[in-house]
Amino acid sequence: MARDYYQVLNVPRNASAEEIKQAYRRLAREYHPDVRREDPQAEERFKEINEAFQVLSDPERRAQYDRFGTVTAAGTRDFDFGFGSPFEDLFDAFFGGVRTGAAREPGPERGSDLRYDLEISLEEAAHGAERHIDVARLETCPHCFGTGAEAGGGVEVCPTCRGSGQTRTWQRTLLGHFTHVSTCRQCGGRGRVVRNPCRRCRGTGRAEVERTLTVRIPAGVEDGMRLRLAGEGEAGLRGGGRGDLYVVIHIAPHPLFERRGQHLYAEIPITMVQAALGGTVEVPTLDGPERVTIPQGTQPGDVAVLRGKGMPDLQGRRGDLYVRWKVEIPRQLSREERRALLQFARVRGEHIQPGRRRIVDKVKDLLQ
Repeated sequence: MARDYYQVLNVPRNASAEEIKQAYRRLAREYHPDVRREDPQAEERFKEINEAFQVLSDPERRAQYDRFGTVTAAGTRDFDFGFGSPFEDLFDAFFGGVRTGAAREPGPERGSDLRYDLEISLEEAAHGAERHIDVARLETCPHCFGTGAEAGGGVEVCPTCRGSGQTRTWQRTLLGHFTHVSTCRQCGGRGRVVRNPCRRCRGTGRAEVERTLTVRIPAGVEDGMRLRLAGEGEAGLRGGGRGDLYVVIHIAPHPLFERRGQHLYAEIPITMVQAALGGTVEVPTLDGPERVTIPQGTQPGDVAVLRGKGMPDLQGRRGDLYVRWKVEIPRQLSREERRALLQFARVRGEHIQPGRRRIVDKVKDLLQ
């Protein structure tokens, strides 16, 4: 059995319209799902409060409720649609004509899901991060608390369809009379419209509000991955639940590392002396610099593998970092460097025929 609407709003049965409105506003503020996010019963309680107010704030529906203890979506009032001849009834039966005294009031409707595209760095993807984002979304109107009406307003039978939620047009053709039934544009098929619409939400019951939300990015996310923030989408209609917010991750290009799955690739420059003699060099990683040994006689394009220095996956397993050595050859040599290289070539038995030097280079050598 449904609860007593007067008990729901905590008002006496002889309460005035103003007392009912004040009781509703007080309870709506207290039990609004946006206020009591940790209370799993808040949403159902809010729907019950809203339902009680919709009935008791409407004199016609309240009178029916007081008399019968129940109420239909749009009352029990009869409407005259001006139906025509039996031929129209026959064509209505074949072409889907529906004759109803009142439209069925729609129930709660879940809010829409939202999407937010977020760009992060490769370091944030590797170690996880916490980011704050600003999201504009439709929420239950804070001015009318979702009723869609200003103070003293309410709902009334749609004057266009007279509560049926449908409009009809008749057309006479050579084959007879045809009836076209369509959803009422003024009330959207609900059969009722808001009297004195709320100036904030214009009668929709929802208004756009910008919120700052916190997104926790887990270590190991990949480009294009979606993070779901449950209940952070748009507010529903008529007490319906919230939608979800989906944050789509985009990883910005890195100036040094290239990601392929869980592995990273980098090209590190070394001198030709380091390549020939070997040595050690500091290689940057996502965890900080790492000392890496360069083998003697390293060739251009040789690769060193740093195990476990790549990207983690969502289970914490890490890939590797592949370092490709880029041996740099000096474009210009000093006089001493040229002599040293020529001596090196003679020791190795290589016959080098120096190219013709420019006069400018000879003058530079004389001035050194």
